[in-house]
Amino acid sequence: MDTTTDRLAADTLMGAVTLRVADLDGMIRYYTEAVPLRVLAQQGASAVLGRGATPIVVLEHDPQLHHAAPHEAGLFHTAIVFESEAALAAAVASVARHAPGTFTGSADHLVSKAFYFTDPEGNGVELYWDRDRSEWSWVDGRIQMDTLRLDPNAYLREHLAEAAVADPIIGDASVGHVHLSVGDVETARAFYVDRLGFEITSQWGGALFVSIGGYHHRMAMNTWQSRGAGRRARTLGLGEVDILVPGDDDLGEVAERMRHHGTPLVDDGRTLSFEDPWGNLLKVRSGVA
Repeated sequence: MDTTTDRLAADTLMGAVTLRVADLDGMIRYYTEAVPLRVLAQQGASAVLGRGATPIVVLEHDPQLHHAAPHEAGLFHTAIVFESEAALAAAVASVARHAPGTFTGSADHLVSKAFYFTDPEGNGVELYWDRDRSEWSWVDGRIQMDTLRLDPNAYLREHLAEAAVADPIIGDASVGHVHLSVGDVETARAFYVDRLGFEITSQWGGALFVSIGGYHHRMAMNTWQSRGAGRRARTLGLGEVDILVPGDDDLGEVAERMRHHGTPLVDDGRTLSFEDPWGNLLKVRSGVA
């Protein structure tokens, strides 16, 4: 293939993550009161939540489905990135106030500071802030990341503004990256790098991190709980992952690559829909980044 078109456009971004949920009202409360996001649109069994005009999570009511087993493939977490440490602190304090039992940990990853939660239906959520790219380190084309201790109480003491306690929605936010649970890393590399067109930014400890445009990672795939997992059944949890490319030409290049590799897809001219090897539905959209 033409090596000039074997990668996603440099300014490709992640779009909203769709979750199939059993308790729509309860999940709306969690993501609006705790995280906190706003309801951007709601119709029938579906609600779009986000900040400003940016969708972040789409909740689809599907109560007849059952929960996936912990070892199955699917969503590891949706990672929401905030514009400032004050905005991140406000969100973390909001979750601590409204849903303290959902906190699972925190870490300084060198490129970012992150706090981890599990929503009421077991979907992972990461809330994070990026250090300036000038502070990131790259060695031989790989981003240098770590998992260092980050004291949540000390973080809130340093960055939480008093006004944010009453109104924790500060600035915009977006999906910074999406982390999946998969059956094996090599198959993930073959699909997400060789076919879809991401670039590897790191690989360690049963996890693959991929990105484009010099960001630390837009997607990650790990086998920490799901080694050997096969294709997913239709369950609660991850419904789809949106990937946003700048324009129609970029979308056409993705379609060409996926067809070249024999990946079944649906193409309506604005959106490509296809599944990864574990049945995770991906939608690549143009003209929205």
